[in-house]
Amino acid sequence: MARFIFITGGVVSSLGKGLASAALGALLQARGYSVRLRKLDPYLNVDPGTMSPFEHGEVFVTDDGAETDLDLGHYERFTGVAARKTDSVSSGRIYSNVLEKERRGDYLGKTIQVIPHVTNEIKDFISIGEDEVDFMLCEIGGTVGDIEGLPFFEAIRQFSQDKPRGQCVFMHLTLLPYIKASGELKTKPTQHSVKELRSIGIAPDILVCRSEGPIPQKEREKLALFCNVRPDSVIAAQDLKSIYEAPLAYHREGLDQAVLDAFNIAPAPRPNLDRWEDVADRIYNPEGEVKVAIVGKYTQLEDAYKSIAEALTHGGMANRVKVNVEWVDAEIFDTQDPAPFLEGYHAILVPGGFGERGTEGKIKAAEFARTRNVPYLGICLGMQMAVIEAARNVAGVKDAGSEEFDHEAGKKRFEPVVYHLKEWVQGNHTVARKVDDDKGGTMRLGSYTAVLSPESKVAEVYGDTQIEERHRHRYEVDLKYRDKLETCGLAFSGMSPDGRLPEIVEWKDHPWFIGVQFHPELKSKPFAPHPLFDSFVRAAKDTSRLV
Repeated sequence: MARFIFITGGVVSSLGKGLASAALGALLQARGYSVRLRKLDPYLNVDPGTMSPFEHGEVFVTDDGAETDLDLGHYERFTGVAARKTDSVSSGRIYSNVLEKERRGDYLGKTIQVIPHVTNEIKDFISIGEDEVDFMLCEIGGTVGDIEGLPFFEAIRQFSQDKPRGQCVFMHLTLLPYIKASGELKTKPTQHSVKELRSIGIAPDILVCRSEGPIPQKEREKLALFCNVRPDSVIAAQDLKSIYEAPLAYHREGLDQAVLDAFNIAPAPRPNLDRWEDVADRIYNPEGEVKVAIVGKYTQLEDAYKSIAEALTHGGMANRVKVNVEWVDAEIFDTQDPAPFLEGYHAILVPGGFGERGTEGKIKAAEFARTRNVPYLGICLGMQMAVIEAARNVAGVKDAGSEEFDHEAGKKRFEPVVYHLKEWVQGNHTVARKVDDDKGGTMRLGSYTAVLSPESKVAEVYGDTQIEERHRHRYEVDLKYRDKLETCGLAFSGMSPDGRLPEIVEWKDHPWFIGVQFHPELKSKPFAPHPLFDSFVRAAKDTSRLV
């Protein structure tokens, strides 16, 4: 039977609840415990799949095809535990489930209310798989006082009462603002946040306080007194140079010990932090630097490409180099020569995306990388843009484009080298889709097998000829152009097992030019960098030696 840790936030959002949860999960693992992390989001979207990256950052996809919050990426990167559909839920999904049950008559004619029906649905979700692990960490999105979050707070309050005494612990993350004019660290916002939490029946056991610097002993004692927690359960969360220092920093502050004390676990197993000490050493003691340009359309918000940025960092760790990522707006190249903007970079990455905006710039970035022998990694749309570039400029298909853009424009402007994916095999059944289907949850989602050509660059990179990678796309490269493109040197080096869907392309005569239809960044971890990012950064490192 799992012990439950509920992580809530107050004062302001974006304080790092997801990172704190992930770091705590890693620390509990270091003490020999098994963990699973969950995210409960109060927004009414069923999932973030239809939300703009400017609204919500990237969408993290699980092996079983769930579109989830980017915090699940933190959970996986820090613990190595693959997330599942049952690790992410929103108010929209909860209410949808309740309404479906009501329509079926499951409630036997009762009046459906937030309490107990919605809260029971939330509690049922929290309980899934509780016998599988030692600790279940559940993060509640948003902040205390948000009206949409109230059913979740009520549900975890009830849940803690339903369980035996001592089986649930509440951790509350708040902000301690520093007022520069008076030179004071203010505790009052945290006091009010805890007061709000207690007013709905939840008393925090542990306070994690974000601050720019150390928390003086006097302020710790004040927080302990007014928030009714033990002084050693007031944990400082200072700003860090790297998120991967968080497990070590939280351990120094005593977070994992405070959690075990709250559960009355004694004596506590000693932690083995060798993994995280090695990660920190690789981050803070690089033996060189490389510059990588990410040419995308959501460059104003780095969270839109969070997993890609982290995977590049992991590739840097594997090669003992610091990866300096610079964000380049693809729209600039729609009307300008990319050369002045891209010269000086040791590698170019074009990520995924949706819609036509910025795509001509991405095509030019792919052309620049191909003709200048600059290492190139195209992910999802980035692969499709590389294929369109090859079709236009090498294979002679002058009007090559994507059906996605013609569909948006409402008229045929392109010869569709990339088409809307209408059918694919998932497991032992066929999935069919139409252009006018609902947008949410209708893409090719989750983990699929790809078969690699034995003599290809990617087979060398993976050290295998069969791989499993996560997908999130509804458009696909059309195989009818394969022969023409391969004759020109663009090899289709990875295919679906049935041979119908291209998964990977690569230029044979290029030092390192690979496009993949899937999202390798979603499976990369600091202690287990993804092979593609490891090899990509190594290629950038080799390029930097030639400059």
